[in-house]
Amino acid sequence: MLCLLFGIGFESRGLFASEWSAGPFAHEFSLTLGAGTRTEWLGPIYYHEAAEEQITWAVPPFFSRLVNPGVDTEEYDILYPLVTYDRFGAEYNWQLFQLLSFSGGQTQDEQKSDKFTVFPFYFQRRSADPAQNYTALLPFWGTLKDRLLRDEIRVRLFPVYSRTEKKDVVTQNFLFPFLHLRQGNQLDGWQFWPLMGHEHREPFATTNYLGLEQLVPGHDKLFIAWPFFFNNHTAVGTTNPVHQQALLPLYSHHRSPQRDSSTYLWPFFTYTDDRERKYQEWGVPWPLVAFARGEGKHMNRVWPFYSHATNSILTSDFVLWPVYKYNRAQAAPLDRERTRWLIFLYSQTVERNTATGQAKTRTDLWPFFTRQQELDGRERFQVLALLEPLVPGNKSIERNWSPVWSVFRHERNPRTGAESRSLLWNLWREDASPTNSHASFFFGIAKRDRDGDGVKWRWFDWSRPATGEAPPAAK
Repeated sequence: MLCLLFGIGFESRGLFASEWSAGPFAHEFSLTLGAGTRTEWLGPIYYHEAAEEQITWAVPPFFSRLVNPGVDTEEYDILYPLVTYDRFGAEYNWQLFQLLSFSGGQTQDEQKSDKFTVFPFYFQRRSADPAQNYTALLPFWGTLKDRLLRDEIRVRLFPVYSRTEKKDVVTQNFLFPFLHLRQGNQLDGWQFWPLMGHEHREPFATTNYLGLEQLVPGHDKLFIAWPFFFNNHTAVGTTNPVHQQALLPLYSHHRSPQRDSSTYLWPFFTYTDDRERKYQEWGVPWPLVAFARGEGKHMNRVWPFYSHATNSILTSDFVLWPVYKYNRAQAAPLDRERTRWLIFLYSQTVERNTATGQAKTRTDLWPFFTRQQELDGRERFQVLALLEPLVPGNKSIERNWSPVWSVFRHERNPRTGAESRSLLWNLWREDASPTNSHASFFFGIAKRDRDGDGVKWRWFDWSRPATGEAPPAAK
C-alpha cells in the first residue's frame, strides 16, 4: 500500500543496479563516478552510500558518518563544523567548534596519550609516561607541552609570569609582552618592550637527527623605541650574512652578498637589487606601485588598477583588483592556472600534467554552480553551491551541506560511459550507459527505458520483475 501511495518502484535494469524509484521520497541507484550504490530518502534529508572503499550515511546537514575499513578510518560530523570526530587507527580527535576537544592515541614510543582542551582556558594531557602529563588553567596556572608552537609553556598568573621553551631557547616573560629574558645554547637576550631590546647568539655546530653535523647561524639583534629603530645581523657564520638597519620613517637598509634593498621615507621610495634571483625592483611606494626588471622577475604594478608579474615559474596578474585576478605556476610536469573574478564570484582552476596531457579542472560561479573534472575525465556538475566555491575541496562541506541545496546534479564517467542527471532531489532522474538508459519522473509514476530496440514508457508500473524474468530495459 505504501508503495502505491508514494509511487515506489523496484526494478533490475541490465547495467544498472537494483533500484527503488520514488523521486525525492526514496531512490536507490548505482554510483556514476565509481563502483557502489547510493540510497536517498526524503530528498536531501537522508542518504546512504556504499562505495568501493568507504561507506557513508548522513542526515544532512545535521549528521554524517564515513567509514573506510581498508585503512581503519572513521569520521563523524554534527552540524559541521560545530562538532567533528576523526579517527585513524588508534589516533582520534573530537572537537566542538575548535574550542572543546578530545584527542589521543599512541605516541612515537607507542605509549597511550589522551588530550582534553577547552580553548583557550583549559589544557590537559594524560599519558602512560608521567613526564608527558600536564594541566593548565589559563591564565592562572599550569604547564603545556608541545602546544601552541612551543615545546613547553609554564604560566603563573599570566601575564605576570610565563616561561616558554622551543628547542634549546628558554624565554622568561614578566608582565608579558613588556619584559623578557632569553637564554639558550650560545644565546643571551633581553627586552624591555617597546623601549629597548638586545639579543646575541654565536654560531655553533650541532648534530641533527641523522647524526650529521650542521651549522646553527648566529645573530645580533637590537631595537630602540620599537618599531622606529632596529639594527640586526642575522645568518652570521653562513655564506650569506644579512645586515638590516632601519630608522623609520627615514630609511631602511638590507645588505647581504645575495641581496641589497634600501627604502627612504618609508615606504615611499624603495630599490632592491636581488643578485641571487637576478632582478632589480623599484617601489614608489612599495608595494602599491612597483616595477621589476631582470631574469628572475619582470613586474609592472600600480595597485589596484593593474599588475603583471612573471618569472620562469610563476605568473600573476590583476586588473582593478579584486575584479580580475590570474595566477599560473609552471613546474614540469605541473601546469596550474587559476582565473578569478571578484575573488569568489567566479573561479576557474586548471591543473595539467604536461607529460600525459591530462587536465583537472574546477569551475565555480558562486552561489549558482560548481563543476569539477578529474584527471581521468570524470565530471560532476552541481547547481546551487552556497559554500563550495568559498572552501573548495572541503569534503565535509560536500558530505554534509551540498545535498541540502544541490537542486541539480550531473555526473559523467568517460571510462565506463555511465552518466546520470538528477533534478530536485530525484523528482526527475536519468541514468545512462553506452547501450541503454533509464529515467524516472514524478515519484516513479512515469518511467522511460531506452535501448537499441527503441523507447518504452511505463506508467504506474510498481511491480517487481519475477526471479529470472528479463528486466524491461535489459537485452
